[in-house]
Amino acid sequence: MRYSLNAVALAAFATYAVAKEMVPDEQRAAEIFDSGLRHMTIMATKEAYWASRREQGIFDSSQYKSMSAAVEKVACVDGLAELVPGDATYTFKCSGLDLYDFQSHNDLGSNGGEGSGSWGWTSPDGREFVAIAQSDGAAFAEISSEGKLIYLGRLPQYPTAQPSLWREIKGLRSLIVIGSEANNHGIQVFDMAKLLDVDPASPVTFNNEDDISYWNGLPSGRSHTVQTNEEGNYAVASGASPRTDKCASGLIFIDLSDLDNLSSPGCAAADGYVHDAQCLIYRGPDEKYVGEDICYGYNEDTLTIYNVTNKARPSIISRTSYEGASYTHQGWVLDTQWQEFLVLDDEYDEYDATGPGAAGYPITYIWDISDLEAPKQTGYYRASRKGIDHNQFINGDFAYQSNYGGGLHILDISSIPSDPTGAGVKEVGYFDIYPEDDDFEGGGQIEFQGTWSHYPYFKSGYIMINTIERGAYVVKRSE
Repeated sequence: MRYSLNAVALAAFATYAVAKEMVPDEQRAAEIFDSGLRHMTIMATKEAYWASRREQGIFDSSQYKSMSAAVEKVACVDGLAELVPGDATYTFKCSGLDLYDFQSHNDLGSNGGEGSGSWGWTSPDGREFVAIAQSDGAAFAEISSEGKLIYLGRLPQYPTAQPSLWREIKGLRSLIVIGSEANNHGIQVFDMAKLLDVDPASPVTFNNEDDISYWNGLPSGRSHTVQTNEEGNYAVASGASPRTDKCASGLIFIDLSDLDNLSSPGCAAADGYVHDAQCLIYRGPDEKYVGEDICYGYNEDTLTIYNVTNKARPSIISRTSYEGASYTHQGWVLDTQWQEFLVLDDEYDEYDATGPGAAGYPITYIWDISDLEAPKQTGYYRASRKGIDHNQFINGDFAYQSNYGGGLHILDISSIPSDPTGAGVKEVGYFDIYPEDDDFEGGGQIEFQGTWSHYPYFKSGYIMINTIERGAYVVKRSE
């Protein structure tokens, strides 16, 4: 079932979305984005689609067979990785990535499955751990030197909350910060160093009384995403309902300097709802802001750049829209030290057939942010298979993207500083974790299914992919 805006708002949105101007159209933005109409439509669309899939049994992760520990790896050969030869459900299209493990949400300790966010941590002695968000909490696992997921236990959702597929995780040193769209969930802060001494033969179910730090200064206990600034030693909750709260669903800062007494020094409400963000100490080319604490906000219809050095009185540096803006979702700077360019994705341009995403192929929008007061959208990269883009992270010269049913895609973005049009961006690897939509025209469906997130920062090269329906995969670039 596809949900639609009402006729008046839809007409206004269509006009807005194809506008060439980079300055936001404030009237139309107020009608569609600031009112919450756009976001409510997307949430309703997803909820209806996911409900139908639950009814069909697709979300019952116990039906998906985990990969045997006896299988060393499944190499990508001639464009396919065949976990179960001859079985289309376990035959994955691929290029340049091999499969090392798959574990279902059921085998990762979840009663509900339904995966979403994820993050990782490397211990001082080089061990690699992952946190895997599920509708009823977060699973913990270690990735062995052979690329196998070793289940260690889980942290249930906060007890007063109901299960929610929306659960996001970010890290700060050994800490992970977990937020959820579940009412009364609040923010859980868990130290993954607790996993170092867990015996895999006896996985541990941690508890919300003794094993976490907790903060629930959110107006309804809900957040849509979370972020962290390791250098600034703080976390951020974004998209906290309702929009009528004093923080207007903007950036809500959480001081992590005293884990026994978590507190908020303030919030950034001036541009309303923030879907996602990245906050960094600035050392880029715009000399006016060197040393300042800057947040890049992905704010539904704009890239909004904040100066949050003073958390009690943050300010907006710039607000910029772009052709095809349907729902500005998430992004990442190319270099966290020299912040000259960033890439962002729009979660609804393919679904709404708008702007560069009109043909249904995921678009990576490229931005020159060398002038924080006047960022410019300079070009884009169009993916080779149809689908919807969701989350992306940068590691070195590569962008790692979770494109829902299209799986994990790796782009070589090293050409962007010399050619910000995107003409030199090339795909160097992909692993399609959702074979169910491979036979559709263009190689995929434009639906909210498949992979939600991934973690690409392990020195070993292993990449963990968290999926909505099945569970977690571990892949690595082919040697």
